[in-house]
Amino acid sequence: MSGGTAEPGPAAGTLEEPQVRAMFDRIARVYDRMNSVMTAGLHHHWRRRAVDLAQVAPGDRVVDVACGTGDLSLELARRVGAAGSVIGCDFSEQMLELAREKAQRDAALAAGVRFEWANALELPYADGEFAAATVGFGARNFSDLERGLSEMRRVVRPGGKVVVLEITTPTKPPLSTFYRQWFDRIVPALGRFAGDSDAYTYLPSSVRRFPAPQELAATLERAGLTDIRYVLTAGGIIAIHVGEVPA
Repeated sequence: MSGGTAEPGPAAGTLEEPQVRAMFDRIARVYDRMNSVMTAGLHHHWRRRAVDLAQVAPGDRVVDVACGTGDLSLELARRVGAAGSVIGCDFSEQMLELAREKAQRDAALAAGVRFEWANALELPYADGEFAAATVGFGARNFSDLERGLSEMRRVVRPGGKVVVLEITTPTKPPLSTFYRQWFDRIVPALGRFAGDSDAYTYLPSSVRRFPAPQELAATLERAGLTDIRYVLTAGGIIAIHVGEVPA
């Protein structure tokens, strides 16, 4: 759920890059526990569905952008196997430290996954280097969403997939009513309990300003992807988009 920015002057309602990076560094040690509390543990299931849509195969080389503490990267590593490789990149060193600790707990996975610093808007990888690129709960932290998605498309080979897993805003009651109560009141309260109310006030704000599923699909198209589709799950709270890099 972490991310990357490159240019000053983010859009209204966002934080400056150093503030966002510092925020993720601060909450790194409580991040996984908060995710599990806020999603009742379902975030692991959503990541597995995202990897399904990435259609990676044993031996593939994959990049997970804004990898946070590495859960999506590790699921990708399970799919590509010992013959494949995964790079998880993020701009929060504290998040990356935790991701590396997770990988080391499983020797079979540790050999095939690497976690490294990178800016999501200026990925330090070659054109067409990967079979797929994913981002899980991090795209809403890109200061320039289209640029970040374009970078993901650039580093994926023709025919490969770009997958975006994000929280979205349901529009139909009663879920929309519950959602507003949960994100506007309960999540900030949980943040205060965890010791960082600012970070968990930022979360609902970042979700509200993120494009709706149809708008995100259009942004993926502008970023150069084709055959775009998306899946809504968890009653419309989660959207998983996938697009293909054209030949």
